[in-house]
Parts: sequence; C-alpha cells; structure tokens
Amino acid sequence: MSAFPLRFCARCAMVLQRLHTEKVVSSMTVTYLACLALGYLIGSLSVSILISKYIFHQDVRTLGSGNAGAANAARTLGAGVGLLTLLGDFLKGVISMLLGSCLGGATGLAIAGAACMIGHCFPIYFGFKGGKAVATAAAVALMIDWRVFLSAFAVFAIVAALSKTASVSSMSASVAVAAMTPVFTRNPVLISLGIFTCLLVLLMHRSNIRRLISGTEPHFHFGKHPGKQ
Repeated sequence: MSAFPLRFCARCAMVLQRLHTEKVVSSMTVTYLACLALGYLIGSLSVSILISKYIFHQDVRTLGSGNAGAANAARTLGAGVGLLTLLGDFLKGVISMLLGSCLGGATGLAIAGAACMIGHCFPIYFGFKGGKAVATAAAVALMIDWRVFLSAFAVFAIVAALSKTASVSSMSASVAVAAMTPVFTRNPVLISLGIFTCLLVLLMHRSNIRRLISGTEPHFHFGKHPGKQ
C-alpha cells in the first residue's frame, strides 16, 4: 500500500472542513460525505489481499478465480484464510455502518454500508481490484435488520447445499436481501440499500453468470496452502 491513500484522506478532510467553514454546503451534507469516505476507505481494506501478500507472499487475485473474497481465499490458501477473510470482510461492514449510524442516523448507516461494499469491490489501496462484496453484503443485511440477515443466510445455506456452488448461493442470498428488506422495514433508505446490495452483488458476479451458462463454474471446495499443491 502506498502513501497515496493517506494523502487522499487528508486532502478530503481538508476539503470537507473548508466547505463547512465557508458554508458552501450544510453540516448534514458534510456528515454524509464523511460517512461516504469512511465507508469506502474501511471497505478498501482487503483482508485476503493483505494475508496473501504479507504471509504467503502471493496475491490472491492471481490465484484460482482471481477474486479477493472468502471463497477464493479458502479454495487457494486454505479454510483458515477463508474464515479470516469472511470475518474481516463482515466486520468492516459492521464497523462502517455503526460509524455511519452514529454520524448520520439511518441515512448515514446506508451511505456508509453502500460505500463499504464499493470499497471492497474497488479498493483504493489495491489498484481498485477487489472482491465481490458477499461477506460485506451479509453485514449490510444484518445492520438493516437481523431478520433480513437470517432470511438471506437461510437462502444461502439451502442453495449452497443444493448447488454446491458459491456464486449461485451468494447471488440467491443477495436477491433475498432485496426481497426481505421491505418485509421487515418501511424505511425507504434501508429498502434502497437492500436493492443496491442485491444489484451490486449480481453485477460483481457477471463473470460467474457467464461461466454458469457455459457450464464451467467450479463447485466449492477448500484448498490447501499453495506451496503444498
């Protein structure tokens, strides 16, 4: 990771402070922009890339499917790395949205959650090439409503058991998030977040969709340390 992200953060903070001081934008706008920046920068911290680079001296994006998510980390680097990636990507979503909620209520929560998922997919620290936001989307579902999370998790588990394909179960769970959010909340901001979550996950899985159509999408299995293969 270069010093560019730190300089970028400092410059953004200075711009926001100046805009607020000169009353160019309202304090609420500055708050929402802060939620956006925090969510994106936290989301850009890719657990699998950090582990693969600094422990295995490889880049997970050059292994397996090339995705920096938990499933590919588990396939190529082992179940332990996959679990750490899953937990890390989930926690950064929770942390981002808690900060967003503290700063800007439900709207701040939604902005931070959406920005965190975008940061995960397009991380500023790693050349804007990241994962597919599945674990982070699970955190978003939990922060929308725990019942949305449980519904999506149930769909994920059932589809995973039937298809044994990570991409199919992930996309199915994302659809469940969009479908179940309006069942458990009437907040239009959270409903919009649920729909955005679904669309982003589906968009990031477009290569998987092509492989599913061609019949070349791999089934899920845990890998071993790449040096032992």
